[in-house]
Amino acid sequence: MKRTSFAIMTMIGMVFCLAGPAVAGDSPQFRGPHRDGRFEEQGLLKTWPEGGPAVVWVAKGLGKGFSSASVVNGKIYITGMQDGQNGSLSILSSDGIIEKSLVYGKETLDQQAPGPRSTPTIDGDRLYLLSGLGVVYCIDLAKGAKLWEVNILERFKAKNNTWTLAESLLVDGERVICTPGGPDAGLAALNKMTGETLWTTQGLSDQASYCSPAIVDHKGRRILLTETAKLVVGADATSGALLWTHDHPTEYDIHAVTPLYQDGLVYFTGGYGSGGGALQLSPDGSSVSVKWTDKNLDCQHHGVVLVDGYLYGTGHQNGQLMCLEMATGKLMWGTKEVRQGAVVYADGMLYVYEGPKSGIVSLVKAIPTGFERTGTFKLTEGTGQHWAHPAIANGRLYIRHGDALIAYDIKEK
Repeated sequence: MKRTSFAIMTMIGMVFCLAGPAVAGDSPQFRGPHRDGRFEEQGLLKTWPEGGPAVVWVAKGLGKGFSSASVVNGKIYITGMQDGQNGSLSILSSDGIIEKSLVYGKETLDQQAPGPRSTPTIDGDRLYLLSGLGVVYCIDLAKGAKLWEVNILERFKAKNNTWTLAESLLVDGERVICTPGGPDAGLAALNKMTGETLWTTQGLSDQASYCSPAIVDHKGRRILLTETAKLVVGADATSGALLWTHDHPTEYDIHAVTPLYQDGLVYFTGGYGSGGGALQLSPDGSSVSVKWTDKNLDCQHHGVVLVDGYLYGTGHQNGQLMCLEMATGKLMWGTKEVRQGAVVYADGMLYVYEGPKSGIVSLVKAIPTGFERTGTFKLTEGTGQHWAHPAIANGRLYIRHGDALIAYDIKEK
């Protein structure tokens, strides 16, 4: 597909309406509306026919990459590298037609995983994304033009990590929150309108890993949670003040799973047998103590979901889907019938997309009493590693595999 420049996009961008808040059922960012792998969908299939749910469409021509799809107001946004050098943002209609393709800048050429990893974050009529090379881009969707860009590695004197940056940016009020990993700038907030620096986390200088931050409410205090190369981190979401850190070393400094919160507990995990555990927050959120630890669920970069007090995810070294009790860390069940893969949740069910090579997708009941799979199929479209996280929006399951995005109808008839 011929690429369209930003200059041309500026002239023709007004023909499509993109402004306005996300509606119910939309997924405006990585791993759903709240960045926790839970999608706000109801009335979905509880079982799949043989061969899986019906394919609505297949869109090809996205380019190499591992970003997920974001879906807002009938438009689908996803990034890729189409020319072997530059990243581009593809904007698709609800029927899978690539309407626009916007080149935003150079992308990572890593041989193992070339192309962008950051899932776009949509905030009104603006879109924010981070290249693997450390550049934050703000794009005006109505005009089809870049409004500003900031190289956070250069600004905050940070080094890129081994497999280049992969976080999906967090928009919070006037702030775009990112993880440069520089001196006294492990985390930073940029003004979402201008790109100017609003704050950095003084006292946090650990290098960035591959984790996307999230904000939780703890007894009225908004706490920013993430994992850096060697630490689990809590910071004040408004001021950026560092509240606490917890050491959690892993091989290759890979932390890619956003921490989860429930009833004063913060769950964290990492791969390579490092496992994870739960940290008990103090009443004011300014400190933590270890509640429990676990070596079973050593999730590498595939996400964990929390449903009704139970954690669901896949292990790295043991290669199985499992369920832990959030309050205690007790292993409720595990199965090798579903191996390592990205896990998301909607309407009582887990959706597990296995990788890197199998491409098997399973539908599993999110229950602590035992493993119950009610559907499975294997992807036949796309090429490369099966690493992108699924997205669910408006009755459809979106799975990206390399150059292709496949939409499945999972709405109960």
